[in-house]
Amino acid sequence: MTAEQFNHKLLGLQPKMYNYALSLTTNEEDANDLVQETNYRALSSKDKYVLNTNFSAWIHTIMRNSFINNYRRKYKMQQTPMLVDEINYLANMHSTFDTPETFHSAGEIKSFMKSLHDDFKTPLRMHMEGFKYKEIADKLNMPIGTVKSRIFFGRKKLQKMID
Repeated sequence: MTAEQFNHKLLGLQPKMYNYALSLTTNEEDANDLVQETNYRALSSKDKYVLNTNFSAWIHTIMRNSFINNYRRKYKMQQTPMLVDEINYLANMHSTFDTPETFHSAGEIKSFMKSLHDDFKTPLRMHMEGFKYKEIADKLNMPIGTVKSRIFFGRKKLQKMID
C-alpha cells in the first residue's frame, strides 16, 4: 500500500474514529486528543500494517490501546503516594510570605540534618534533592533496600530530634 492510499484510508475513517473516541472518553476535547494521538501512532507505524487485513480494525485497536495506556497513566498519577512533608510544601507553595514558623523550622531541619550520621544523612539529603532510590543506590554503591531503610530511619531520627 502506498503512502497516499494509506493516508486516504486514514482520512476516510476520521468520523468513525471520532465517534469511537467519544464513546471511550465521553469528552469532546479528550476525544479529539485521542483521535490525534491515534493518527500519529498509525502514521508512525504504517510499516507494521499488514496488507489485506481490516484497516479499520487495526486503527480502532491502536485507539483502544492508546486510551487504555492514557487511562492507566492518569490512574497511576492519582495513586502516587505523597510524603507528609511534600503535602505540606505543596499546600504552602502558593503563600505570598514566609512566616517565622516556616523559616525557623527550615533552619532547624538543616541544623538537625548536620547532626545526623553520614550513613543516614547522605541518602536522605540526596532523596530530598530529588534523586530516585535507584540513582542513590548506584551513586553510593549500596543495595536499594539499604538506601530505602536508611532514608526511612534518617527521617525517623530527624522527626525525634525536631519533636
